[in-house]
Amino acid sequence: MVLGETRTYSLEAITRAIRLITAGARFIATNPDPTGPSPDGPQPATGAVAALISKATGVRPYFVGKPNPLMMREALRAIDAHSESTVMIGDRMDTDIVAGMEAGLQTILVLSGITTRQEAERFPFLPSRIVDSVADLVDKISEQPAPGPAAWPPRRRRAARDADPDLAGSPTSAAPQARAAAAP
Repeated sequence: MVLGETRTYSLEAITRAIRLITAGARFIATNPDPTGPSPDGPQPATGAVAALISKATGVRPYFVGKPNPLMMREALRAIDAHSESTVMIGDRMDTDIVAGMEAGLQTILVLSGITTRQEAERFPFLPSRIVDSVADLVDKISEQPAPGPAAWPPRRRRAARDADPDLAGSPTSAAPQARAAAAP
């Protein structure tokens, strides 16, 4: 039984999923995100529905999407990209940014979705850059030449970001280059 993202979860579909899993079906889910953004604020996402089904069946899902490293490796292979020249852009620290970091990518947190700047600061890791919106990156990407393996953004430790606010995602700091693997 595969659970994916939708805006129209129904009690009938959830009940059917519970019955399939109880009868022995494997439980696969696309991602563990508990909420997703909407114009009216957060709404339940795949992770929340997976938790409901898990509680009812006692079976935990296998997440095939972010932050699963297999998905990231396959995505890089599919677009013939290398981790040194690819950037993960996402709005969630707990899935998007950790997925990029675990795949060896530079990461950009966009504040137009779920995670706020204050929430990002509470994680034991930080993205390479924080921006308000993907739109903040468009001009910077088109202005940059194609990168080599040592291209932007250079690897930085958290201590460097704490000492220099420009390294924590100021709109004037260096821009991403090459391909970007954007989170859905």
